[in-house]
Amino acid sequence: MQKNKALLFFLIKFFISYFLMLSLYNLYLNKTQERVLFSCSPITETVAKQAAIVSSFLGYKTTVVQHKEELSYKVLVHNKYIARVIEGCNSISIIILFWAFIIAFSGKISTTIIFGLAGSLLIYTLNVFRISLLAIGLYKYPKQQIIFHDLLFPAIIYGFIVVLWLIWIKKFTYLTKKNV
Repeated sequence: MQKNKALLFFLIKFFISYFLMLSLYNLYLNKTQERVLFSCSPITETVAKQAAIVSSFLGYKTTVVQHKEELSYKVLVHNKYIARVIEGCNSISIIILFWAFIIAFSGKISTTIIFGLAGSLLIYTLNVFRISLLAIGLYKYPKQQIIFHDLLFPAIIYGFIVVLWLIWIKKFTYLTKKNV
């Protein structure tokens, strides 16, 4: 019976925090995206531009331009249109998922905030590198799009989040004997 209460409490905290953060993010998107003029949110723009900087640093001249017909940024490698960065590519949705999980598995408030911020920064950074390497991969191996975009790179980013969650559970939650 006690395990059922703990599971129910976890699920309630998870879904409340997830939907609250997702609702706030959707409000942000509604305020910052312009659907008629096809202007992406500043976060999506920043992620696209940072990925282009990384790709260019790695020797692949990469630029991004706002798509004229949809809410996305075109990624051009050596002036060839390779991919697009949409709102779902900016990592915010998965950062929200990450936060909802660590909030649901209680820890000290200060530890939760520090771990959440550090984890968010790591996820964001990994995502910028993911987009950059995906653009390079698609430029070099265009026939491998499904493997890169649908399998390999999602496995990397979601696998990383699972590792962060396991560290959180093992080291910092009230389920452990000692908290930081």
